[in-house]
Amino acid sequence: MSRKALLISPELCIGCRGCQTACKSWNQLSAEKTQNKGTAENPPDLSPNVYNRIRYVEVPSAANPVRWLFVSQRCMHCGDAGCMKICPAPGALYRTKEGAVAFNKEKCIGCRLCIGGCPFNVPRYDAKDKIAKCTLCSDRISAGLAPACAKTCPSGAIRFGDRDAMIDLSKKTGYAKVYGEADLGGLGTLFAFRDAPAVYGMEEKPAIPESVIFWNRILRPLAYWGLGAAVAASLLHYVAVGPKRDEEVKKDE
Repeated sequence: MSRKALLISPELCIGCRGCQTACKSWNQLSAEKTQNKGTAENPPDLSPNVYNRIRYVEVPSAANPVRWLFVSQRCMHCGDAGCMKICPAPGALYRTKEGAVAFNKEKCIGCRLCIGGCPFNVPRYDAKDKIAKCTLCSDRISAGLAPACAKTCPSGAIRFGDRDAMIDLSKKTGYAKVYGEADLGGLGTLFAFRDAPAVYGMEEKPAIPESVIFWNRILRPLAYWGLGAAVAASLLHYVAVGPKRDEEVKKDE
């Protein structure tokens, strides 16, 4: 099956936040109490109950007092995902056949290493210390349906389909850059930008933190070798010396 992706166009977004509501509804996420901090942007950040939110970006403009850009903040579903690289719990984070990075709360051990492994600051943890984030509506797309956010978007700012088709669509519409086309193994959440990524509050070249690379290439193999060596030493001791008998235990006592 070809890899699926979202294509998000901030210039087309009208800031209605219907995608936020649809995401909460489909994923059965609870409401959270927030505070008015002098901005129309709400909620203030991602959380265990907010998988997708719209950031309000104010850009100086010669034609208007201010230029508004509405930029979606969510999991980017990296092809080379730092969260998956650093996660020590098999199956807690996994990739679906459509290319989404999904999670299994039952297998999550609450170590929070994925937070440090994500260059986009996406993973959050709930009250039970289990991971929570956007899954690209993996349960919907596996059934041939579009993610709830894309299905709801009234302006066409969020589109969904085969990843290659989304890239081609963005290029045909004349956008300056398809953000995420090649970064981190290719992102599953693509952005159609008319200006430099920094204008939208995004890194020009997102990268997995060096600590994750160090963990994956050096520390994790050493841990496996250490565990293997401990097991081998135990077996060698058992073969050479034999098990400790009851009388030996009593004597030692």
